[in-house]
Amino acid sequence: MDRKLLIVDDERSIRDLFQSAFSDPDYQVHLAENGEQALDILKRHDIDLIFLDLKLFGMNGIELCRRIRKDKPISIIYAITGWAGLFEVEECREAGFDDFFTKPVQLEVIFKAVENAFEKLERWARRYPVG
Repeated sequence: MDRKLLIVDDERSIRDLFQSAFSDPDYQVHLAENGEQALDILKRHDIDLIFLDLKLFGMNGIELCRRIRKDKPISIIYAITGWAGLFEVEECREAGFDDFFTKPVQLEVIFKAVENAFEKLERWARRYPVG
């Protein structure tokens, strides 16, 4: 299984952090700074693990998650934000997020979440093969 991640954050430092943290050849990291770029990437690439900043310019992360969920109901989508007080966890769950991480992100926690997500996606792929 390809280990593709999409990181959507308007902060270059966060995108760079994920890019360097997952620089291993086993991973393909796609980066977007807003919702429109993210949707364009998802049209061109089959990516099932997505990290979304909640506070984006234009379309916010909640709306972006809802739009992605319509086309990719099996994807694992994580919220990341420095503005934890702005959004309730309930709203994230309702929008379809699988979990919620606050900035500054702790890489050990992110690595564990990514490994767990890919294990879950691989289990689903074995149970319900496509094609």
